[in-house]
Amino acid sequence: MKPAPRKKVIEALKDQQNIFGDYLFEEKLQSLQKKYELTSEVVEVVHEPIEETISLFEDTEAWQNSKTLDELNNLIKNCTKCDLHKNRNNFVFGSGNPNAKVMVIGEGPGAEEDKQGLPFVGRAGQLLTDILKAIKFERDEVYISNIVKCRPPENRTPLPEEMETCIPYLKKQISLIQPKMILCLGLTAAKGLLRKKESLTALRGKFFEYEGIKVMVTFHPAALLRNPNWKRDCWEDVKKFRKMYDEIVK
Repeated sequence: MKPAPRKKVIEALKDQQNIFGDYLFEEKLQSLQKKYELTSEVVEVVHEPIEETISLFEDTEAWQNSKTLDELNNLIKNCTKCDLHKNRNNFVFGSGNPNAKVMVIGEGPGAEEDKQGLPFVGRAGQLLTDILKAIKFERDEVYISNIVKCRPPENRTPLPEEMETCIPYLKKQISLIQPKMILCLGLTAAKGLLRKKESLTALRGKFFEYEGIKVMVTFHPAALLRNPNWKRDCWEDVKKFRKMYDEIVK
């Protein structure tokens, strides 16, 4: 029996990590790395992000005083503070309504996003659009961004230091948009924003708070494409999200 293609193995590993957390994942990773000759550079365990923002951001920088999203984008779009910039085609800042009441946060750009410079424009993006429509949100009324704004090689999970370098940009976006609610797609988004240690199974479908903003965690659309049986659980999550939105906004 032929080994599974390298890309599919990596995607399956990421799904297992998202659902079951780091500890069970690491045991599985060790055996699969040996079987498929995967390196730790290709499949990286998402350990907890560094507790304090790295020293690059200790001093006030011009972007921190941005008054609009366009100003912020212009000031950070040429960022070279982590190695992800070396292979990017486009810095993927985010897109949507700058006054959105709902913000959607994913992990990082994929190949199509890197090509177009926009978040969630591939197959996963189309599914996200469908999910939003199912709970009566048009895509252009929400704001969509990611934990990191440059594509990780081979779509691997962003490294902790890459996440920590980019998180201040995301937090600035949130402060400018001031959404009423945030939907985190996948474990990386949840860990990056909420600093949670639990697995996706333990986090999804529940409400948390970030700076007074209600936050829910659910599956990443790319994971749903690979595991259609998770769609029902995602549907239950986003229905709760919409119900909470209606209570807060209306």
